[in-house]
Amino acid sequence: MDVAISITGGDILGDGLERRDLAVADGLIAAFDTAPRAGALRLDATGLLVLPGLVDCHGDAFERHIMPRPRVAFDIDLALKDADRALLANGITTAFHGVTWSWEPGLRGAQNARALAEAIARLQPELGADTRFHLRHETFNLDAEPQILDWLAEGRVGVLAFNDHTEGTLKTRQRPDKIGKMVERTGLSTEAFMALVEAVYARKPEVEGSITRLAAAARAAGVTMFSHDDMTPEMRAWYRSLGVTVAEFPIDEATARAADAHGEPIVFGAPNVVRGGSHTGCPSAEEMVRAGLCTILASDYYYPALALAPFLLARRGAASFAEAWALVSRAPAQALGLDDRGVIAPGKRADLVLVEDGPHPHIVATIAAGRLVHLADQRLLG
Repeated sequence: MDVAISITGGDILGDGLERRDLAVADGLIAAFDTAPRAGALRLDATGLLVLPGLVDCHGDAFERHIMPRPRVAFDIDLALKDADRALLANGITTAFHGVTWSWEPGLRGAQNARALAEAIARLQPELGADTRFHLRHETFNLDAEPQILDWLAEGRVGVLAFNDHTEGTLKTRQRPDKIGKMVERTGLSTEAFMALVEAVYARKPEVEGSITRLAAAARAAGVTMFSHDDMTPEMRAWYRSLGVTVAEFPIDEATARAADAHGEPIVFGAPNVVRGGSHTGCPSAEEMVRAGLCTILASDYYYPALALAPFLLARRGAASFAEAWALVSRAPAQALGLDDRGVIAPGKRADLVLVEDGPHPHIVATIAAGRLVHLADQRLLG
């Protein structure tokens, strides 16, 4: 049975920040300023911000919980439970684990992808965050198509993203610094890895048809689709024609503008904001926010960046705090069809994060679906 929660004295985020009391019951937010249920857990949020829980549409930092060092792997159940604790400590109440299924063996190979799909579905009731499967399909991984079609029909896939790192790998084959990480996680020698790349690339004429079939199946299943690293407006237009509605990490401003012209959600990485720019030479996420060309931020490869980025954007004048927090709560929820969360409003799912503002904002408590799942300061209990 859900425990009712009463939150008093905090500044609640709506269109702005307003000091109000909040009651949670049966996993939902009750009407504002209503009396809490008898026996409710009371949290004194004086001096804290009460914010909607973070919705992370693409995070793959869980990979480091599985393989913290190259070729050193741990049990997937253990890794996902450990990643769940990291998510909650960073205020992430809805997480789409970005599972890359590539043609390469190892961490991003078929065995691991299948194991993760099964583990996410099986462990979901035990995890504090609402954890879902974001399948990052490497488009040259043609042998995966039958399995992905089955997963789409079975409702296992929360997001289907189309990625192509094959051509980029070929372009950088003379750069050991660029391909070294890929080679390490496969367990192959450099020579064997590059021979595999050449064999995979030889099937390029089959790729477009495979993408088209998978996109049709995803549309039929009602699964949101992302196109990753769109390189040109024309590429974005082609994916749009297939019903791929979200542009994830477009590589230049012109492509982002093409997505914006059609009212499409545009995702950039929160680490890009925190670090002050892209580490790969792509657009600055902060500048894209200022230009109205970034509507969603994702944790990408670093969970703590997702909660920190909105504070930095607001401090730097790139957006109001309410606008900046919407990039990590309301906007991703809407893009993914999760209309029950992302805002603090009566009747919505009680996903909340209590934050102490400061140079490095501190996540004091996280509530997911009405349950207190993370508490870093017992003073809240009175």
